[in-house]
Amino acid sequence: MLIRLAMKLTELSPRFKRFLWRRWYQYLAGYQLRDWRFMNYGLALKEEPALRLDPTDEPNRSSIQLYHRVASAIPLAGLEVLEVGCGRGGGASYVKRYHRPRQLTGVDFSAKAIRFCQANYHVEGLSFAQGDAESLPFAEESFDAVLNVESSHCYGSMPAFLGQVQRVLRPGGHFLFADLRVAKDLPRLHAQLLASGLTILESEDLTEGVLAALRGDSERKLALIEKSVPKRLLPAFRQFAALEGSETYEAFRTRAMVYVRYVMRAG
Repeated sequence: MLIRLAMKLTELSPRFKRFLWRRWYQYLAGYQLRDWRFMNYGLALKEEPALRLDPTDEPNRSSIQLYHRVASAIPLAGLEVLEVGCGRGGGASYVKRYHRPRQLTGVDFSAKAIRFCQANYHVEGLSFAQGDAESLPFAEESFDAVLNVESSHCYGSMPAFLGQVQRVLRPGGHFLFADLRVAKDLPRLHAQLLASGLTILESEDLTEGVLAALRGDSERKLALIEKSVPKRLLPAFRQFAALEGSETYEAFRTRAMVYVRYVMRAG
């Protein structure tokens, strides 16, 4: 209910929705747990052979697989990449280490999240900065690719964000995007993407794979939540994490909410 309600607030007040999400994520970012590095719902991959990961990355396999699905749409090796909404930095670290862009910059509005990232990731060519997705602190045509995973549903204005993406991308650069939406809002999202000036190259419905990942990872996430948060907040965190049986999980199961991926190109 928490996520579906907050997403619906867009129709009533984008400013209030932005304020609500920012307070919530700033609160989450305050939990300084070294092993809590991903905040996405994950993805169960059908490809064979399985994605090869370092043993230290295995506990976060489903979250990493979501990043892999999004980031592997184009070769990133040697490019300059921006991740907007990097959160606790796990995805940015994975992409830098496995996909080998020359430089990867993670940006997030949460100062707490950025401090966590700067303290916990020491990878050559990986950096983090505080910034607003709707007013990115970078010059025009600064990046070859922009990555955005499970973050845009928090923004007050999707068109404003897309305008920033187009501004900071170099001609021929790519926007690699994945996020959830209330099902009946999908046409509006698609229309916003079409109106952005970027060209849609590919789209995909990831809902079934995300649902399978949620189902398979519920037990591990529940253990982490129970270890990490006060008991009075457990119900809210169960919904936020979309644990099996939660209203959020059921919304994906019934397709009241869906999860989509897009690949887009500038210029």
